[in-house]
This record gives sequence, structure tokens and C-alpha cells, in this order.
Amino acid sequence: MGEAYEVLKDPEKRAAYDQLGEDLKAQRDFCPPPSSGTAGTGRFTDFDDFLANLFAQRGRGGAGGAGRVYQENGEDSHFKVSIDLEDAYRGATRSLNLRSFQQERTLNVKIPKGVRQGQHIRLQGQGNPGIGGGVAGDLYLEIAFNPHRLYRVEELDVYLELPLAPWEAALGGSVKVPTPDGAVDMKIPPNSSTGRKLRLKGRGIPAQIPGDVVIRLQRDLGVNLAGAALAVELLDEIKTLRSNVSRG
Repeated sequence: MGEAYEVLKDPEKRAAYDQLGEDLKAQRDFCPPPSSGTAGTGRFTDFDDFLANLFAQRGRGGAGGAGRVYQENGEDSHFKVSIDLEDAYRGATRSLNLRSFQQERTLNVKIPKGVRQGQHIRLQGQGNPGIGGGVAGDLYLEIAFNPHRLYRVEELDVYLELPLAPWEAALGGSVKVPTPDGAVDMKIPPNSSTGRKLRLKGRGIPAQIPGDVVIRLQRDLGVNLAGAALAVELLDEIKTLRSNVSRG
């Protein structure tokens, strides 16, 4: 059984053995002619003889082959890669630990700028190895975004809930808005209500046609309302002064 054990330790031969299925059962019950050198009942004397005969037949191409080595292409493999949203804006590199046929390897993968959540990246020839010189399969990476404390993503668009002080919502003005690619000045229209949506065009995930950053306004109820009333009074006073100046 020593030779059989060595054969089954070999990933390539073990894979060939596993994939033969019912073929193996037929081989196990095969009765060779007297000239084959097996004695007694006509069956193989032990499992080593069986495996040796099996791989010899595969090396000859089976019953009808002539010098053809058993060959099979490797299967495709799939792997999920989690990245930060900011990586989709700038690109990134990830190290993946992959295992095939009980062998581990490390693969450095470049995540391209503009990648989308759920997108599959194909790496040709990086899947499971082939048998007998067969072509290796492909590796498919599925991209997932890590949860973000500020943003959520839909396709190429990035969504942000933006809290405003009551006077900012009432009076409008310019405010700093965070985006995954840096802060942007955005104009808030006067009398903006909670739930109003504003867009920063082209500030979403990069692409041939980039997405947007969609801002959903929220009034910050934790801000002192007296401050909002004071702001409105000051605005009215300024309007009155401007009116008097224009008449003068």
C-alpha cells in the first residue's frame, strides 16, 4: 500500500483518481488475461497493482488511445474581496491567501479605480491548476464594500445624510460637505426642508460616466432653536437696512 499512499498524496494523481467515478469500480473488477502476470483469481493482487494499471492505461490514452497522457483543465475558483469605499476612488492592492489541492499561495491583486460593489474581476489562469498539463482555471473576484459610517452606495452613486442647523436650513448658504474624495463647498437653498435631496454631479464612484454624491438634508434638532430665531431676526434687520439705503 506504500505506492498507493504516495499516489493519493500527489494532488494531480489524486484528482484524476477522484474524477474517474464509476470508471474505477469497473477497473477494480477487471479480470486480466493470464499473460498479464496477475495470479490466483485473475483480480489485481493489491491496490498498488490496481493503481499502477489504472495510470498506465491513462498514460496510453485508455483502451483506444496511443501515447496520450490523461489531461484535464483546472476548474474556475471564486473569492470575495472586501474593500473600503475610498479604494474605489483611488484603486488599491490586496493580498489574497488561496488554497487549491491542499496547497496555499499568496496572490497580490490590484483593485482598479472605479470598481463597483458586486462587480466580478477575472484573473485568467489563477484558478485551480490543471491535470497532466491541462490549462489552469480562472479566478473570479467579487467586490464588496465594507460598511461606512457616513455613506451608503447604490451602483455608482454615494448617499450622505447631512445634518443642518435650523438657521442653515432656513437661511441657506454655503456649507462644507464631506465626500469620499474630499470636502466640497455646496450651496444650501433657503427654506430647505428635511428630506430634500441635493446632488454633487460627478462626485460619486469614478467611471466613464461617474456617479453622483446625493445629499439628503436633515435638520439637526439638537441645535438650540433660540439661535435659529436670532438668525432670522438678524436677516430681517439686514433686509430693512438694505431697503432704506436703496431709497436714500
